[in-house]
Amino acid sequence: MKRVSIKLKITIWYFILMTIMSVLMIGFLWFVSNAVTTQTAMNNVSQVVRSNLDEVDVADGKLQLGNEFQFYQNGVYTVIYSQKASLLAGQIPASFTVSEPFENGLTRMVSNGENRFYVFDLWCPFGWDDGVWVRGVMEVSEDTLMIRNLVMSSAAAMPIFILLATIGGYLIAKRAFRPLEQMIQKADTISEASDLSARMEIPEGNNEFTRLATTFDKMFERLEKSFEAEQQFTADASHELRTPTSVIKSACEYAKKYEETPEERAETIDMIYRQAVKMSDLISELLSITRLDQGTESVKFAPVKFADLIHKTCEENGYDLTRFHFALDDTIILQLDMSLMGRLIQNLVENAIKYGKPDGQIWIKLEQKGNEVLFHVQDDGIGIAKEEQEKIWKRFYQVDASRTGKRGAGLGLSMVQKIAELHHGYMELESTPGKGSTFTLHLPASQK
Repeated sequence: MKRVSIKLKITIWYFILMTIMSVLMIGFLWFVSNAVTTQTAMNNVSQVVRSNLDEVDVADGKLQLGNEFQFYQNGVYTVIYSQKASLLAGQIPASFTVSEPFENGLTRMVSNGENRFYVFDLWCPFGWDDGVWVRGVMEVSEDTLMIRNLVMSSAAAMPIFILLATIGGYLIAKRAFRPLEQMIQKADTISEASDLSARMEIPEGNNEFTRLATTFDKMFERLEKSFEAEQQFTADASHELRTPTSVIKSACEYAKKYEETPEERAETIDMIYRQAVKMSDLISELLSITRLDQGTESVKFAPVKFADLIHKTCEENGYDLTRFHFALDDTIILQLDMSLMGRLIQNLVENAIKYGKPDGQIWIKLEQKGNEVLFHVQDDGIGIAKEEQEKIWKRFYQVDASRTGKRGAGLGLSMVQKIAELHHGYMELESTPGKGSTFTLHLPASQK
């Protein structure tokens, strides 16, 4: 069975609600109009008869009517009958053909089949056993009938109104849900084409669909970054692991094919071990930078005394601190992730050691200038050519190893830049070939 769409569900609910409200409204109007008009008319008949009753009297056995007595007032006919129901004074409406018995003090509605009347009787006694009946008769007015007919007409027209309202409600719901249909089609297109770079067409305004489209775009953006990071990780790993894998494979094949002396076997094992360590370090660095790219590595900020973190990082890694020159402002406290910032410091220092002069000097400085905190790491090594300075932040890019005789994975500076971004900062490089390089981390002082 095909599922009922949300638009149809809303329309059905709207139809049921309108029907219930219409029935209740018609019923309420009928009840109120009937009660009000009937009560008003009955009160009118009663008041007219009671006002005329004071003008009725008997003198010398004859009926006497005062000057204020009115036979017709406010649509009410006042008629006087004897005790035996003989007409003594007044005239009833010609259409009043009902033989209605007298009931003292009771207002009621009577009908002759074609017309309806309000009737009110009062007994006016003259002595112990004599008196007259004063009757008021009022025909149900056309206004009252008109109201009732209007209510009946409204009840008859209500189904048409409900139908039109339902159709209008469906069209409004259809138009309101049109952006959702477009988003569904766009999502299907993106899914079928496997194109995560495509984005939703965000509808105008600031409604639920606009926010939904924006959320979808953010989700696609994150999926795209995750997919690209996965592709990058796969490409990087396959590229960089190829060399150590080949070396290990060749060493194993040589050991199996040829007889080796204990010294040669030990050398082969050492070579395999070095390549395995290199592969392990490379995989660890690749996983770390991939997590940073995807945002899956949690960042835990806490107040950190930056100078103490620098000293601690340099001491724990066993560097030759006699080569280091520190100029640190120990009053600077920032909101940092200690683990990530420690890795940044370590990568910059090891980069200075690797590309500096053998037994050269390294200057480490921490200062605040205006709204920025600056962390400098300077070496006196080979320096970096101008055309290469923008490339060093890319993954696996390295300054020509033939100039240093040293080669790493080429991920250190790429990771440094990512950690700086996570702390709302950025990296800057100043370098002169043959004289050395200075790497500077810029952090906002507002992180204090």
